[in-house]
Amino acid sequence: MHLIRDIYAAKKNERKPVISLEFFPPRTDDGDKALLEKHLPALMKTGPDFCSVTYGAGGSTRDKTLMIVDRIQREHHLTALAHLTCVNHTQEQVGELLQKIKNIGCKNILALRGDPPTGGEFTPTPGGFEFSSQLVKFIREQNGFSIGCAGFPEGHIACKEGKLVDWRRLKDKINEGADFVITQMFFDNTDYFEFRDHLNKLGVNVPLVPGMISIVSATQIKKFTQLCGAKIPPALGAKLDAIGADDAAAAEFGIEYCTRQCEELLKAGVPGLHFYTLNKAASTVRVLQNLKLA
Repeated sequence: MHLIRDIYAAKKNERKPVISLEFFPPRTDDGDKALLEKHLPALMKTGPDFCSVTYGAGGSTRDKTLMIVDRIQREHHLTALAHLTCVNHTQEQVGELLQKIKNIGCKNILALRGDPPTGGEFTPTPGGFEFSSQLVKFIREQNGFSIGCAGFPEGHIACKEGKLVDWRRLKDKINEGADFVITQMFFDNTDYFEFRDHLNKLGVNVPLVPGMISIVSATQIKKFTQLCGAKIPPALGAKLDAIGADDAAAAEFGIEYCTRQCEELLKAGVPGLHFYTLNKAASTVRVLQNLKLA
């Protein structure tokens, strides 16, 4: 499997965007089967460069995350990025997890602070890490991994000091050894461009990869944005209100909206597109086909 920093470097030389996909560990055996035997094979036909697998709140899906990463790499021969958080882990436990990740042939980690298992305020684990920059540094010292981290074009929801402070903290993660940044979803490209330009002025030159989602439900996306702090622009909100509970109409509109967003981002020279697939193939495949990237 490839180091993801090398994937971005190679595609930059070819002047092509890196296409990546994100999955979450299903809760059931049927969900595993649907992801690995139906949706992932359909997405593989588009020729993605790598995928990532999330890590539940408080590390609740730790073993499932590694199982899915292992199966994706062994059965589908696709480079995988394993998420890893600070929550409920001591440094010793993180070290043990990194060895398990190495043992399954995974070379790539997305280092995150993570969410508490029951919501509320983040509390550092005694003997663990308070900030994701500390986790990045720890992983870098282990050698052999390409490390990614998360970025927030509108600022992290928990950063009360504002987005400029949040972006400065992102630079700290990069200074500690992060090779690339994947952003939270956003629906107004001007937020991404401001984020990118500000970080460039701070001297950041690693790939800043926009995280994209194709809306499939008006109700669902409103819940998602409330949880993560992303905003829905007024015109988009009005359209979603008009669509209401018609999920088929929402999905069609979502494909159109995501396609337009991606077209503008690609014209602006983004290093790649990272799709939050929600463990489904149809919408992401359609967007990639519209972009002639499938």
